[in-house]
Amino acid sequence: MRQRLNVYFPPALLRQVSDLADSRKVSRSAIVEAAVASFLSPDDADRREAAFARRLDRMSRQIMRLERDVGLCAETLALFVRFWLTVTPPVPAEGYAAAQAKGRERFEGFVETLGRRLQSGESFLREIPEDVAEAGKGPEKPDPAGEGHRTTP
Repeated sequence: MRQRLNVYFPPALLRQVSDLADSRKVSRSAIVEAAVASFLSPDDADRREAAFARRLDRMSRQIMRLERDVGLCAETLALFVRFWLTVTPPVPAEGYAAAQAKGRERFEGFVETLGRRLQSGESFLREIPEDVAEAGKGPEKPDPAGEGHRTTP
């Protein structure tokens, strides 16, 4: 035995229900009944769980990329600091003011370059896989200038 239930729909939704009922040649009650049954079915919970699982998987991959990028940044910074501390000679007292001025000038240039790269969407982290792939293409040759930089053919 069926029981009556009065519900209120916004006009646009009622129009959609009516159009669907007309196109399928069934009553509006049948459309609403099928929609409610679908909403309450256990399959709906499975679909939601699958959707959550997909989202969690995507978020896990994003977190793994972030973790890799942060690790890469930390390793890059540590390597740079070690290199800088190893190769930078101490500044004599009479050249300290000039060294500070040159340092400020270089830092301003660095900040400007960083700003341009960020505005253009360039990313050092995205360039690294390309650099690694290119480095694997051929044997390394010493830099002709003898500055310790490597070049590939």
